[in-house]
Amino acid sequence: MERIEKMHKTTFGVIIGNRGFFPDVLAKDGRKNILEILEKSGFGSVTLSMNDTKFGAVETFSDAKKCAEKFAYYSNEIDGIIVTLPNFGDEKGIVESIKRSGLKVPVLIHAESDNTTKMTKIHRRDSFCGKISVCNNLNQAGIPYTLTKSHTVSMNSEEFDKEIHDFAAICRVVKGLKNARFGAIGARTGAFNTVRYSEKLLEANGIAVETIDLSEILGLINKLDNNDQALKQKLQTIKKYVNTANVSSDSLLKMAKFGLIVENWMKDMELDGSAIQCWTSLQEFFGIMPCTIMSMMSESLLPSACEVDIAGLLAMYILQQASLSPSAILDWNNNFGEDQNKCVLFHCSNLAKSFFESAKMDYNTIIGSVMGQECSYGTISGKIRPGQATYCRISTFDKDGCIAGYVGEGEFTNDKVDTFGGYGVMEIPNLQELMQVVCRKGFEHHVAVNISSYAEAIEEALKNYMGWNIYRHK
Repeated sequence: MERIEKMHKTTFGVIIGNRGFFPDVLAKDGRKNILEILEKSGFGSVTLSMNDTKFGAVETFSDAKKCAEKFAYYSNEIDGIIVTLPNFGDEKGIVESIKRSGLKVPVLIHAESDNTTKMTKIHRRDSFCGKISVCNNLNQAGIPYTLTKSHTVSMNSEEFDKEIHDFAAICRVVKGLKNARFGAIGARTGAFNTVRYSEKLLEANGIAVETIDLSEILGLINKLDNNDQALKQKLQTIKKYVNTANVSSDSLLKMAKFGLIVENWMKDMELDGSAIQCWTSLQEFFGIMPCTIMSMMSESLLPSACEVDIAGLLAMYILQQASLSPSAILDWNNNFGEDQNKCVLFHCSNLAKSFFESAKMDYNTIIGSVMGQECSYGTISGKIRPGQATYCRISTFDKDGCIAGYVGEGEFTNDKVDTFGGYGVMEIPNLQELMQVVCRKGFEHHVAVNISSYAEAIEEALKNYMGWNIYRHK
């Protein structure tokens, strides 16, 4: 399945701060540097031209109005705003630019470092001080903002390069959550109260959930002609996606039908992801596990969660927006011997194939032991490849009227486990403390994971800009 909507290039509105009685040539050089850095890194930019204001910077109220007007015109393209201070800057002009633009996007405040050998009137920046003034005024105006780790940082440093890429991840998460649309396919699995969620709390945060009964999906499948060209193409796509040597042609055809109908529905509804009633109705009345289809969707950046876990899907989607790579949903499943900082993450499974060292299609060992192998083919089995990973869980808490979650980083290891399904051993610092939080706060047994390192950016996006109650585990 192809991604419904191609992700566009992250674009920043750029404000160059300036204050006349400081060396304004620094503003000219700063503008040139930041635009070159953004272009080199593959980011778009919207800023005042050299003809709009002096050096294309913002200093006066008139400059601010011009900047705000330009940002408003390109509002559909701008994902975040970067404020850079080559010198002290004018805090009022910067705040007016953002406020009058009407943009509700993340804002990064950058101050260029002074050189201690160039502290004369000609070269002195005082950005260190100016940044405090800008932040003070943004705070007064109620505009949330993001800080660089170092109070001042050189644009031409690796540190700043990382700051820009992390900020881009923050912007993608926040933008992705605006008008996000998810599909709930089938009823919540009856045995799992743990995956209940509040549609109303999600809707209040701009996240819509569209539902469809599993009977409607199966009804549409029954109307499909086995000679349908789109169906034949879907079948070939499945066979190319994963090793299907041990799976019957009848089961593969059923998977192709299920995948085609779900794909068409998601396109029609313009959805960003799905959560599916994956057991046991589909096995009993249709004869497959939907895991391969779900894996294929997640691999193509249309995340799909098990057991109609919409909140878990939301966490998958957040991780994906930050990293631009596939996410998976797993169970916090087993301790790993006596090691207090390792555990086994497992599902039966629908993980995107890029998670694995190698993968094959198989039957679900758990469902198959009860209902028979013939109706339980379709899982993706394999060991998760070693690497750094970010984990995240989002939940809706009706009693508190809030959305909350946790995020952190760990590492999938080379440790071996004699088991089935999709699995991996993850090492997490202070794992026992994390499990205390998970249990005491009432989070679910599902956790979303992504082979990346974006915990800090996700915390900033969800806590600072979405206003959610987020615990960052370290």
